[in-house]
Amino acid sequence: MRVIDAHQHFWDLDANYLPWLADKPVKFRYGNYDALKRNYLPGDYRRDAAAFELAGSVFIETEWNPADPLGEVAWVEALRKKEGLPSVMVAQAWLDRDDAASVLEAHGQTGFVRGIRHKPKAAARPEDVEEGAPGSMGDQAFRRGFAMLKPNGLSFDLQTPWWHLAEAADLAAAFPDTQIIINHTGLPSDRSAEGLDAWRGALKRAAECPNIAIKISGLGQKDLPWTVEANGPVVRDTIEIFGVARCMFASNFPVDSLVADFGTIFNGFMACVSDLPERDQQALFHDNAARIYRIQTKEGVAP
Repeated sequence: MRVIDAHQHFWDLDANYLPWLADKPVKFRYGNYDALKRNYLPGDYRRDAAAFELAGSVFIETEWNPADPLGEVAWVEALRKKEGLPSVMVAQAWLDRDDAASVLEAHGQTGFVRGIRHKPKAAARPEDVEEGAPGSMGDQAFRRGFAMLKPNGLSFDLQTPWWHLAEAADLAAAFPDTQIIINHTGLPSDRSAEGLDAWRGALKRAAECPNIAIKISGLGQKDLPWTVEANGPVVRDTIEIFGVARCMFASNFPVDSLVADFGTIFNGFMACVSDLPERDQQALFHDNAARIYRIQTKEGVAP
């Protein structure tokens, strides 16, 4: 099966400044991430994905130096010319900053940039969510920047815990012409029955908005192996809630190399949906990413 990896990263720590990999450690859902503090470039990625027919990839911003959001775009442009990867990019932008208009205009004029990611402020627990908190999806400064996405032809990659997806639904309803893509399955870190029930409810609220899609990725659990038994119900629930046409599979490599190798993850995804019709599997692994991220394929430009 041909695969478009809908969420992956490259970095060169010898040449570029990524604060979270260069400075003191940050809190990370997989625990210790020292193994990521190494260069990861297309040659490394192709070796990891060698068992699969890689048709393309979507590079997601890497928390590059926030003072230089356009620097990462220039670096990726050079990488694409040299290596042929990634296919397209989701760039860094800070929607509530004074430079949002100029940064988004530059991104919109770059042929391979499809959208941006700005991680909104998130509460540590569901009970701590504060409506309209500074930096959140309800913040008016954030929304002023968000309103500039559609005029610049940009989508929005959303990484936030599931307990903020009601806010995402409100945002999607306010801007129905802007495509939103939830990252990492809404981060279902609490796998208790109660936690998964709340996660499913949050996904159902987001799925009511036709302009929200979701990437099935980032399913690793700290200190536990990546298994179909553990992650299969999450994968199948996500597809049932959003429907095949709004779901995409992604590796989140090299980040998810902390919990499994590339083959374990993608073979696991394939096992999770092996009972679906071939056309649905093709949509999940290739066609939906090509359409939503407007990727040029062998067959031509995705509709």
